[in-house]
Amino acid sequence: MEEEKMDFKAIEKKWQKKWEEKKAFAAKEGKKKKFYVLEMFPYPSSSGLHMGHALNYTIGDIYARFKRMSGFNVLYPIGYDAFGLPAENAAIKAGSHPKPFTETAMKNYMRQMKELGLSYDWERIVKTCEPDYYKWNQYFFLKFYENGLIYRKNSAVNWCPECKTVLANEQVQGGKCWRHEDTDVEIRHLEQWFIRTTKYSEELLNKIKELHWPERIKIMQENWIGKSHGTEIEFEINNEKWPIFTTRPDTIFGVTFMVVSCQHPRLMELITKEQKDKVEKFLKKLKSVSEKELEEMEKEGVFTGSYAINPLTDEKVPVWAGNFVVADYGCGMVMAVPAHDQRDFEFAKKYKLKIKEVIKGGNIKDRAYTDKGALINSAGFDGIENTQAIEKITKYLESKKLGKKTVNYKLRDWLISRQRYWGTPIPIIYCDKCGIVTVPEKELPIRLPEDVKFGEGNPLLTNKKFVDVKCPKCKGNAKRETDTMDTFFDSSWYFLRYCDSRNKKEPFGKKKAAYWMPVDQYIGGAEHACLHLIYARFFTKALRDLGFLKIDEPFTNLFNQGMLHGNDGEKMSKSKGNVVLPEEVSEKYGIDTARLFLMSQASPDKDTLWNEKGIEGSLRLINRIFAFFSKFKPGKSSDKIESKINKGMKGITVDIEEFRYNLAIIKLREIFDSFEEVSQKDAESFLKLLHPFCPHITEELWEKIWGKGFISLSKWPAADEKKINEKFEKEEEAVEKLKQDINNIKKIMESKGEKKEKVYVYVLPDELSLYKGIKGIFVYAVNDKSKYDPQNKAGKAKPGKPAIYLE
Repeated sequence: MEEEKMDFKAIEKKWQKKWEEKKAFAAKEGKKKKFYVLEMFPYPSSSGLHMGHALNYTIGDIYARFKRMSGFNVLYPIGYDAFGLPAENAAIKAGSHPKPFTETAMKNYMRQMKELGLSYDWERIVKTCEPDYYKWNQYFFLKFYENGLIYRKNSAVNWCPECKTVLANEQVQGGKCWRHEDTDVEIRHLEQWFIRTTKYSEELLNKIKELHWPERIKIMQENWIGKSHGTEIEFEINNEKWPIFTTRPDTIFGVTFMVVSCQHPRLMELITKEQKDKVEKFLKKLKSVSEKELEEMEKEGVFTGSYAINPLTDEKVPVWAGNFVVADYGCGMVMAVPAHDQRDFEFAKKYKLKIKEVIKGGNIKDRAYTDKGALINSAGFDGIENTQAIEKITKYLESKKLGKKTVNYKLRDWLISRQRYWGTPIPIIYCDKCGIVTVPEKELPIRLPEDVKFGEGNPLLTNKKFVDVKCPKCKGNAKRETDTMDTFFDSSWYFLRYCDSRNKKEPFGKKKAAYWMPVDQYIGGAEHACLHLIYARFFTKALRDLGFLKIDEPFTNLFNQGMLHGNDGEKMSKSKGNVVLPEEVSEKYGIDTARLFLMSQASPDKDTLWNEKGIEGSLRLINRIFAFFSKFKPGKSSDKIESKINKGMKGITVDIEEFRYNLAIIKLREIFDSFEEVSQKDAESFLKLLHPFCPHITEELWEKIWGKGFISLSKWPAADEKKINEKFEKEEEAVEKLKQDINNIKKIMESKGEKKEKVYVYVLPDELSLYKGIKGIFVYAVNDKSKYDPQNKAGKAKPGKPAIYLE
């Protein structure tokens, strides 16, 4: 078939319509072995999908189609993480409401995803902004609250005055808001709702080793949870005991000052009248930063006016407020040993604080001594190696009831309060008489009111009908909570809702969740390692303990896809102006061509570059395949072709299983290039192997040749090991080697200014049949008396190494 006669768009629309009409990919619980494939929850941005997104979804679709054909009962659902600040901000900017704005974006996403040929079970679609979904967010909030997993406390938070909301530490970059790069983030103290994720710190850490995830993601989670063994030592400040966590009790005799976090909720209790103005001035100039930036920024502080008493020396040491101590790590205060900690050393030098050496071994004039050594100036512990002193001093503190061994974690409780509109309303009512009152379950969902005003702080406060309610307990006047939930709450259990997305009586049926869960293959970006993936793991464990689930982990296997870069080498994004749209690609090349090209560039976990020349090459291959099968008449495959296709089946199956899609495509190309006369069975097998990559044209060709059923629901071909003959592979390698040798000789001659057109090859008589069919060259046996050999090259031919002559 000529290239211009193949109407890609018509073929794509035809099969997308048929798949949808027949509900070809709808999943139902059954006796077959299940396989749950899922990509990370997409946020439906107004700009829609570009080919960078298409890369991610195509990876998942290929895997789902492969598993479906391999006999598994495949669940491959889709939905939209539709709540969140981006939609709210975009709607405000456009002068509209987030709801219609988001609904339009979701419709566009659905259209684009269907045009990509993704084999989703659209019957199970989930949209987090719909009451049918967020009702269950509220339900889980109540269950967590009832079981002590949710609590409220006053907390220092990152506040963006432009967004008018709290930001996570990760959303603060260089003291600025991640969305408003010219806006300084402020530190405020607000009453906030927290989830007690720290209750699961140990299990979250211990189970990591059992996960089939990329090693770097596991390491990132381990570091994020951050378990450390240490000692809690009681220092007295203003006649009150303060438990201070340290991993270095061996240096307690060298403590010369303490540093409390500037965000500590009890900071004001430590400030004396004399220091109040200085501290307040210092606090005003503070900018909120992420923890990574905290480690790199200049360390600054101010004296609070209070002193702490060292429990082993009875010395009074000054308590400073510092910008480098995390409020909720340990007790939010650290003991400073400037002689043996570089950060403390620099702080002490800057503010002319005392430095006391307690480990012998170095000159502490210019920098801290941080290596091992014997203790000095440490009373009865002098002379003991400091590594041994850690245990001895801890035991001594325990014997005097001044301290104890303990374990600490960097993992914090999860702040879920958000001062914004476009999110799940929190099911809490505040009553002056009854205090905090939960909304009765029968009243769920608390619907998000649409009649609100933007640009006046929290939009929910502008709807009096929503805010002013009766107390469920005393029936007196009360007010509704106007914070909404962090949208990470929505995405921490969406994979469970897919198991039973139409259930109106419960978030999901336990039997259905038990059948489908856990997700067998999860696909998404490495950037979600320390937020979404930890929250989802926590949620699964919490729901297990509340009797909803029996599994420990939500995602058995995780695959991180690479990124697609534009022609400029930059990551493809609307802001960089380098996006390529699926619609444009479909019009020019066909989506199957784009899918084939995206997967042939490199391994799917590597970054790739969009390349017009590369996609032209994929188009030529697609056209050749379509032309061949459009005129297909079954014949008899040679032993060589049978060997090639069966070996290909074996290799391609493993390549897809292990996400080596690029290698699978190389094998497919080699199989097709070997085709001459082919049997019906081998032709079928080839189209089946190609199908996950090119679903539309394979469906079209399947129908033309065999006339019934979907190739997408046919059986994946199994290799017949008896038909694989390694001899053919070796012969093929020999031919390829000869071609390379000829090309290399031509290049050498051309570099000397000599262009050679004709190629003569001389081989041993028993190898003549192996090389005889190569196009564009003259092949002779060395004993052929009629051969053309003006330079007697035939005499140089050896077994497996033909002689070559060019003129």
